[in-house]
Amino acid sequence: MHDDNGRLLVVRRANAPGAGRWSVPGGRVERGEDDSGAVRREVLEETGLHVVVGMLVGTVQRPGPQGETYDIRDYACSLAVTTVPVAGDDATAVRWVDRAELKSLDLTDGLWDSLQMWGMLPG
Repeated sequence: MHDDNGRLLVVRRANAPGAGRWSVPGGRVERGEDDSGAVRREVLEETGLHVVVGMLVGTVQRPGPQGETYDIRDYACSLAVTTVPVAGDDATAVRWVDRAELKSLDLTDGLWDSLQMWGMLPG
């Protein structure tokens, strides 16, 4: 998700995989949820923000900490209500970053390349 200034919303992961590293908000789809519902719930839990889920921007598979494979689907989102993000649940920090700030962070494996491939790097 990007703000009106083109900055990307990122969270610092509290738990594995990627604990202590920066990524975009997200998590597992729970039983009975569709992707859109899971995205809204995860973004709210991790950032306190209510979002409108848009189009699928890309997919990637990543190995999990115990040999499993995560099928990650990233969606474009917009704010449903303009509020300030607050870290919660699985995040120790949350912030809006521009491209230079994003490049300086300890990102989860493959995040930069995926965002670049999908045309979703911040301005």
